[in-house]
Amino acid sequence: MTRGGLKPGWTRVAFGDVVRQVKEHVDPTTAGLERYVAGEHMDTDELRLRRWGTVGDGYLGPAFHARFRPGQVLYGSRRTYLRKVAVADFEGVTANTTFVVETKDPNLLLPALLPFLMQAEAFHEHSIKKSKGSVNPYINFSDIAAYEFALPPPDEQYRIAHLLRVTSALFARISDISEAADTIRKAIYDHYFWETDNTALKTPIGEVAVVRNGTTPKRSDSEYWNGDLPWLPSAKVNDVYITRADEHITERALRECSLTIIPAESTLIAMIGQGATRGRAALLRMDATINQNLAAVTPGADVHPSFLFYQLDAQYRALRYWSQGSNQHALNCQLIADFPIWVPAMATQVTVARQLDHCSNTVRASSVRAAEVRTLQKNTIESILG
Repeated sequence: MTRGGLKPGWTRVAFGDVVRQVKEHVDPTTAGLERYVAGEHMDTDELRLRRWGTVGDGYLGPAFHARFRPGQVLYGSRRTYLRKVAVADFEGVTANTTFVVETKDPNLLLPALLPFLMQAEAFHEHSIKKSKGSVNPYINFSDIAAYEFALPPPDEQYRIAHLLRVTSALFARISDISEAADTIRKAIYDHYFWETDNTALKTPIGEVAVVRNGTTPKRSDSEYWNGDLPWLPSAKVNDVYITRADEHITERALRECSLTIIPAESTLIAMIGQGATRGRAALLRMDATINQNLAAVTPGADVHPSFLFYQLDAQYRALRYWSQGSNQHALNCQLIADFPIWVPAMATQVTVARQLDHCSNTVRASSVRAAEVRTLQKNTIESILG
């Protein structure tokens, strides 16, 4: 290391010394551009643009006049804690609140390295620290232009950029696999649970399954809590596949609080909530007790547990609003028992469940691998560029 803590050949520079803001203003309706990118199209910590809008589909507003070209970097200057940095691989237009940046001299700062420099924690910390405003904090380009970092020599930039681009490509490939599996899952949902004419085969859930809920033991009674029996609140449906509990109750609570142990392979349904929770289904992978805002649907001999779960998951919106028409603002066990489901022959249920199991397993495995690759890339960026 040389004086100042820099490696030999590395130099300390300001972001604005090697990066410039591109200010190419156009009228998107007359410039022949087909796509626009808004803030919601950029994902946190995701360099690839997976979504965009089509120019002409709606009113963009006067703020959308910043043209960007392939290879340029987009940076969300509002609420910088969202860490929105993306590399354009097509030409389009964005709002003036999204900075379009590029390297001033490719021989000094390799363009391929720029987005990774902007993913470093030090860069995000600088942006957040320099942001102005409380309701919708923003940053000026002059603020990030003052950010200082250690710049590697050109040959090391090539090696670093190559390594990070490989990890980015791997992450993108894994994400594509996950998206493809999820698309297939939705297609199966549509085919079997929406498009197929099975109206005559619909059966109320209560005729083929047991529907019940639980309760919440008194929090003030220490004899009821911190035991060995899993207890689940309604928010656990967000786990989708429930394999663990965050809270446990005692045998005394089970005896005295009108609780029943719900067997594994039951489907849990959230019964209240004005947000996205009501109507959400999850598959219970262990025996557990539940609170009063969850309904447990335990299938009988004629219903395959996974088939039941997938069908209720597919019917989320229909189930969520099943209480409409009554004076209820929430679901209850009776309403759920009355909800009609398709109950074909067991062989059909098994076939559908296996197809969906394969899709779900692929999505979950891809999520694990993607997280591992993301961690590897983040650690690499911090150890080399941070």
